[in-house]
Amino acid sequence: MSLAWEEAMKQSDHFRENAENCARLAEAATNEPLHLRYKRMEAAWLALANEQDWLDGEVPSKDTTKKPAT
Repeated sequence: MSLAWEEAMKQSDHFRENAENCARLAEAATNEPLHLRYKRMEAAWLALANEQDWLDGEVPSKDTTKKPAT
């Protein structure tokens, strides 16, 4: 990555990159607890990315804390 390109990346894109890294680590995990830990980290990074997009005014707010009715 060039420095200019990295500086131009949105903060939420950095968060999504971290989520992708966690997804790769989860797939390579050697046991279930480790796999689940990386999957939780992936979800957290994605939540941060979505929140950052909202803070940047790019998407409307969504309440991700409520589960859909079944």
